[in-house]
Amino acid sequence: MGGYGDEDRAGRTDGERAVRRDEAVRAAVEQGLLGPDSPLVGLLDVQGIREAAADLTAAFAAVVAPGTPVLHAFAVKATPLVPVLRLLREEGIGAEVASPGELALARAAGVPADRTVLDSPAKTPAELREALALGIAVNADSPQELDRIDALVRSSTPRSPLGIRVNPQVGGGSIGALSTATATSKFGVALLDEGAREWVVRAYLDRPWLTRLHAHTGSQGIPLSLMARGVAEMYALAEEINERAGRRQIDTLDIGGGLPVNFGSEATTPTYAQYARLLGEVVPGLFDGRYGLVTEFGRSLLAKQGTMVARVEYTKSAGGRPVAVTHAGVQVATRTVYAPGSWPLRLAAYDAKGRPKAGPEVVQDVAGPACFAGDLLAEARALPPLEPGDHVAALDTGAYYFAHHYAYNSLPRPGVYGYAPDGAGGVAFATVRAPQGVEEIVAEAGGAHASALTTLRTPERP
Repeated sequence: MGGYGDEDRAGRTDGERAVRRDEAVRAAVEQGLLGPDSPLVGLLDVQGIREAAADLTAAFAAVVAPGTPVLHAFAVKATPLVPVLRLLREEGIGAEVASPGELALARAAGVPADRTVLDSPAKTPAELREALALGIAVNADSPQELDRIDALVRSSTPRSPLGIRVNPQVGGGSIGALSTATATSKFGVALLDEGAREWVVRAYLDRPWLTRLHAHTGSQGIPLSLMARGVAEMYALAEEINERAGRRQIDTLDIGGGLPVNFGSEATTPTYAQYARLLGEVVPGLFDGRYGLVTEFGRSLLAKQGTMVARVEYTKSAGGRPVAVTHAGVQVATRTVYAPGSWPLRLAAYDAKGRPKAGPEVVQDVAGPACFAGDLLAEARALPPLEPGDHVAALDTGAYYFAHHYAYNSLPRPGVYGYAPDGAGGVAFATVRAPQGVEEIVAEAGGAHASALTTLRTPERP
């Protein structure tokens, strides 16, 4: 299933996804999900999510030896919404969690403990106890954390698969804040630091119950070659540990996730199949059946399956350039607003009825509702002329966008809706998360404790 067949299929799938999106925007307007009283919504393509999960599963099934245990665990931080996790669970995808909240979401979605992985650099004793009691896989991030696990495990054999996260220190990518395998990354045990590699080897030899090894090099801005190099370094360490142990103590390798997303066009590239084939070339022993496999992809599964659609409230001109003021800005596209060079978004224009808008393009700014000048979805972007009542869609926003609300100006969290064909030529919607009301905003802002500070009195001095 290699070569041009994969590319042709991906192209067809990408085109079909764009058609479904256009139909969903129009249907959202027609059905009242998007309008003057609900000027901002998030839309999730259910069929697209299913297809992405199937592509991931098929890509690695094509390269691993038959019978190899493989767990694809979705990085919950990418889209922490219970219905999304339930849908992925139905498609055979587990959960990678990094906090008590994310674990609670995975459990609410019904993800089994044996298909859940806990990764975090700051796990508390309570988090570790809960994970060990449930039988959830845990990757220790530091020697001090391993000491805590020692105290909890004592002489008993743990139910949880346990491992250590290592940092292969192979370098960073184009986005420094997301590069996890640099020389000074906060994650994992830094293998190139003096004495660190030997400490890791000795930690395994002293603890027969450590059976996994974890490294995560990938993320947005990281080239596939660097990702593969990080996996190769981890694999070499596993081979060394098993050789010195005289047995196959490490039986599972967790290669993390971080497949980058193409935000520049509709095309899904790179693909899971491309990455899996590259790993097979660079680290051939990875897939020969001696090691089980865990992956932790997030952004690449959901980004292109989500769209944020905002109503244009007003238009104006400043310095001779048109400005469209919309309801989507820093509260939903925080990374794009604060770091537009690293996180540019594609935008699509729709008219008041939700139909794709045509016409000669005009260079214009697309602004959000927040009260600071830099709240822009796009600056000097060529789009068909926008008018009040039109809509702007921020594409490829299914991960790290509308599920990560930034409450600037106490702006409400938008509703999120999944969509799929209704079987009769239309579009059916399901509520994933209801829009936030102002009463909820007040409650989160301490409304129940309005008099808390006024009741405190400084004692009078004698």
